Amino acid sequence: MAEAKKEDKKWIQKADIKEGAFTAKAKKRGITPAQLQANVERNPEKFDEKTRKQAQLRETLVKLNKKKKAKKD
Repeated sequence: MAEAKKEDKKWIQKADIKEGAFTAKAKKRGITPAQLQANVERNPEKFDEKTRKQAQLRETLVKLNKKKKAKKD
């Protein structure tokens, strides 16, 4: 059981991610990644599936980073 928990925590290492792709999409549109994420969440039908998944991943990573910072304080 403990091994399964450790593997669950390392799910991000297994993900096939192109670093900076979502940020590049945002810059191309002249907005920040946070703004693009908000736009995708408000109107998911206007974006392709890959962009929707990238926005969802960004949301998850931002939450994880906030939790990590909160533990340090």
